[in-house]
Amino acid sequence: MGLNGPAEGLVTPRRLHCGSVAPGEERQVVLVVDDEPAIRLLCRVNLELAGYDVREAGTLDDALRQVEEGIDIVLLDMHIGIESGETLLEELVRREIPVAVVTGSTDLESVASKGANAVLAKPFTIEDLETTVMRLAALNTTRL
Repeated sequence: MGLNGPAEGLVTPRRLHCGSVAPGEERQVVLVVDDEPAIRLLCRVNLELAGYDVREAGTLDDALRQVEEGIDIVLLDMHIGIESGETLLEELVRREIPVAVVTGSTDLESVASKGANAVLAKPFTIEDLETTVMRLAALNTTRL
């Protein structure tokens, strides 16, 4: 960092968007389903800063158990180890739980056609993550 701002060629860090929840107001619960711990941590930290209650699942069995306990929004990686998230996606759509498919696939139209409310393409920015979850949260409040 130079005296007058960032050194040449460096990007200025963006501000954190720390969401606030009014006293007595419930925070929406976001379940991040991904077999990569680093992705789950990245989502958890940033979404908690944005005001969400975040849960994590590294397996589809764990994800389904947590869905049974009550989840408002799901970020679902379609490839969890050797498992496919398609069955879980079908269950989330059936239950009308807003879901974004998180994928590294280049065939986004095919992924979107499976019933997800949104697609979050890897690699994604923090802004993409926050915007996608905000859109899903808005869908969730309209169905309540």
